[in-house]
Amino acid sequence: MTRISVKVDGTAYEDEVEPRLLLIHYLRDRLGLTGTPIGCDTSNCGACTVDLDGESVKSCSVLAVQADGSEVTTVQGLATNGSRHPLQKAFHEQHGLQCGYCTPGMIMAARDLLAENPDPTPDEVRHALEGNLCRCTGYQNIVRAVLAAARQDTPARVPAQEAAL
Repeated sequence: MTRISVKVDGTAYEDEVEPRLLLIHYLRDRLGLTGTPIGCDTSNCGACTVDLDGESVKSCSVLAVQADGSEVTTVQGLATNGSRHPLQKAFHEQHGLQCGYCTPGMIMAARDLLAENPDPTPDEVRHALEGNLCRCTGYQNIVRAVLAAARQDTPARVPAQEAAL
């Protein structure tokens, strides 16, 4: 067993974990944060994407011991004071989900994109999300949702970019 200290969604935790425990299993099974789904367990689908020290990572490909001393944000940690994050609102309003299984990973990857590029083009959104698979939506509404969330922070955004969808 290895002792880790990690901050998850703003709360500090210290735990003894097996060195082989994946971060996704630590989040779900030890901390009860089930908003991040287990998708493929092979890092192919991106459903388990979380933020680790400012970078989006697929939590099925990171060991919990690798997160020692780090800060993790899950989709559950995005809401503040009971209000959904702009990406969460946009995915709901733009119908960027159907079954919802991929949605947490899509939102976390989109959050990473918007932190680096607050005014992306539709092609830049598609490129940023290419590591996240959706089997239901066809991606159009997901792209619209990300662009809508970006507009919330940049109201002067040119609507013509959305027409390029």
